[in-house]
Amino acid sequence: MKTLNLRNRAVTTELPAFVMGIVNATPDSFFDKSRGGADEALRLVDEGAEILDIGGESSRPGSDYVSGEEEIRRVIGVVEEVRRHSDIPISVDTRKFEVMKAAFEAGADILNDISALEDDSSLAPFCAETKIPVILMHKRGNPSTMQKNTVYGNVFDEVNEYLKSRVEFAKSFGIADEKIWLDPGIGFGKNTADNFELMRRCGEFLEGKYPLLMALSRKTCIGDVTGREVSQRLSGTIAANLLSVLKGSGMIRVHDVKEAVDSLKVMKAFFEE
Repeated sequence: MKTLNLRNRAVTTELPAFVMGIVNATPDSFFDKSRGGADEALRLVDEGAEILDIGGESSRPGSDYVSGEEEIRRVIGVVEEVRRHSDIPISVDTRKFEVMKAAFEAGADILNDISALEDDSSLAPFCAETKIPVILMHKRGNPSTMQKNTVYGNVFDEVNEYLKSRVEFAKSFGIADEKIWLDPGIGFGKNTADNFELMRRCGEFLEGKYPLLMALSRKTCIGDVTGREVSQRLSGTIAANLLSVLKGSGMIRVHDVKEAVDSLKVMKAFFEE
């Protein structure tokens, strides 16, 4: 049974991995059907999402920086409305202290930081003080430039060492081990071959000592191997998610919640004796 330790409670899943539903409160996220607000978030709850990940700044390759003020405008109303209807854990996809602070005050539970606490020096002490879990992701550069440098000597070793250094950084501020999740950053400054290498070895990061989020949904690497456009990558996404769970992922971040939940139910039944 997988466990997610929040600030003042722990939640578990009966599935082989948690299902995190993506809510993009943005006008430019790469999968247009994921764009929306509270209505989209509550629809994902109805479909079986166990966690919501709400973001107000697109991090797709080539995307531009969004101000904290604009990000807050996009995100906080969604968090508040979801909280009126549900106690589902809410993650906020941000790299800005001011956004996370406002979201926490509105009822959010988790920081999902693509910069792994690098971009804003106030985030680590805030997470330690509030005792909220953090998801630390590997990337190179910023979303606007990250796909211009995708060459590694050994992609697994380099990503692993980076994540190890960010875990040590988080712990130096008092963030507890049980509040740390890792994300190898599929598609963030990697080519297709390297993305699949990280998928194959996802359970090996930091020797499996920290739970892992895999964010594979409809990404370019799936399109590269299937020849499908974003709108046609659901089947490839389900396959990638199931394989990543078999390899050790404890959470999958998805656009298509209902299909993800159904596929994990089948996986669970298959391995039950």
